[in-house]
Amino acid sequence: MVQTVKLQNGVEMPLEGFGVFQVADPAQCQKTVETALDAGYRLLDTASSYQNEEAVGKAVKASGVPRRELFVTTKAYIQQMGYEKTKAAFVESLAKLGLDYLDLYLIHMPFGGYYGAWRAMEELYREGRVRAIGVCNFNSARLIDLCYNVEIKPVVNQIERHPHFRREEELKIMAELGIQPEAWAPFAEGLKGMFTDPVLTEIAAKHGKSVAQVILRWDIQRGVAVIPKSVHRERLVENQAVWDFALDADNLAKIAALGIGQPSMLDTNKPSEVRRVYDYLRNHVLTSL
Repeated sequence: MVQTVKLQNGVEMPLEGFGVFQVADPAQCQKTVETALDAGYRLLDTASSYQNEEAVGKAVKASGVPRRELFVTTKAYIQQMGYEKTKAAFVESLAKLGLDYLDLYLIHMPFGGYYGAWRAMEELYREGRVRAIGVCNFNSARLIDLCYNVEIKPVVNQIERHPHFRREEELKIMAELGIQPEAWAPFAEGLKGMFTDPVLTEIAAKHGKSVAQVILRWDIQRGVAVIPKSVHRERLVENQAVWDFALDADNLAKIAALGIGQPSMLDTNKPSEVRRVYDYLRNHVLTSL
């Protein structure tokens, strides 16, 4: 059974959920989310920029799973930053999802007018329209700065985290701030030989598990929530079967040695990456800046 973690505001959040990044086709997204819900997933993670909130909402409605059993997350993207813009973005996302409230609403990127956005999110939280608010992709400096300048601190920071990019110092700072880390792309989409790494393969064989299961278990044992994605039912089920084993100290030490100290997916500290993010916004989110 999936374990939960209590966020700093008392809300219980599953430590494992299901993400829908890059599942843009509406029919495929709805079918995949329905499959995930049928397999037992209860945390669903989407975003306005994924352009699939409506499909996620249709899947939730079709599933028949009681709303109180679900933990639904979505995010406001760069062009939706700013007090009024974020208020409007929230209403739009809620309508597309077909829900009366959100469980978690996140600032997707540490760019644009996110301080105005945060004021809007604080207001939405006080009104009870969202149960928890947080951020994505904030490094330690931006996270500390935000916490010093707001009334309600973020309860979650969703970050790229996998064996090649462990971010242990950042996890320590999040712990000091009382912020729950959540790993997106926990497998780094298989980049740099993740699924065939000999160390991970050896550990997986020792436990009779897959490399993916070992990675998810590694995150969970560190107290990091995970949101793996797959469009295949067998892998959806496999990714949930991580609660019946534990990694020992030797396993953890070997995995720690795999870290290369840099991201595989997104580096918000590099100018070229920031430009890439804005290019994606212009070319795929179909908005003007």
